[in-house]
Amino acid sequence: MSESVSRREFLGQSTATLAAASAAGAGWIAGAGILSRVPAAAAQAAGDRSTGGKLKKALLWSMLPGKMSIADRFKLTADLGFEGIEAMTVEDQKVEEEMRVAADKAGIPIHSVMNMGHWQNPLSSDKPEVVAKGLQAMRTSLRNAKAFGADTVLLVPAVVNPETRYQDAYTRSQKVIREELLPAYREAGVVIGIENVWNKFLLSPLEFARYIDELQDPHVRAYFDIGNNVQYAYPEDWLLTLGPRIKKLHLKDFKRSNNQFVPLREGDVNWPVVRKAIDQIGYKGFLTAELPGGDEAYLREVGKRIDLIIAGK
Repeated sequence: MSESVSRREFLGQSTATLAAASAAGAGWIAGAGILSRVPAAAAQAAGDRSTGGKLKKALLWSMLPGKMSIADRFKLTADLGFEGIEAMTVEDQKVEEEMRVAADKAGIPIHSVMNMGHWQNPLSSDKPEVVAKGLQAMRTSLRNAKAFGADTVLLVPAVVNPETRYQDAYTRSQKVIREELLPAYREAGVVIGIENVWNKFLLSPLEFARYIDELQDPHVRAYFDIGNNVQYAYPEDWLLTLGPRIKKLHLKDFKRSNNQFVPLREGDVNWPVVRKAIDQIGYKGFLTAELPGGDEAYLREVGKRIDLIIAGK
């Protein structure tokens, strides 16, 4: 722990609410009792080739100090030793362009875009007007990705709730992705990264793998959040099962005893085991912290913790 950030201060910031293919060619991938055919293009290196075959640490855009200018936020990212940014959906095209220019100037790639419309307007809804809004958010996110040069847009594909049964969430979301989203994403060469979250959906790694495989397109992959399933599962198991389906990784940590997200390396994630699993599946790409925001000292501490994770500690 750095002297500039006390344990109490860091813990307080980090426990805030967070609601705001391994070989070239086609191949068979074994996954804890299942065998799934992966398209040739998806059986390439599991991660992001733009990282040059390395694990690189990245930040979520919202973690940076909001009072700073866009240019200064990118400069701070570089100064702190981070190597990438995950943006959120940007409606304003002037802001989009300002971010693109600032990222280029700072030498910090915007490697992915977190779509921001899927919770309020899930693709699994039975209401056409809700789905239409969700689709528009994904189209805006795709526009952002093309402008930024990002290769992935994160999507929470469905939400199971009293109005939407599990089976309906499954079939509706797949239909919308296949018919309404994939043609444009395929043409742009951008991957739809399906994320595991607390949406009461895709609750096992076997089902997550099947959901992706059934769409039969390398432009649908997994955006696996290491901390999101600790409450009921083991992330290393999911990593090994999903394997080359994984396009991106989010970093969080979670403590089961008090049912809370906690600072990286202070929860129940077995980071050395997870790090080994990352190597086993051949993932080489960005490790993006999805944590509460903070000041420079806090972000520097986050960076140090990610360095330790990459080192297998």
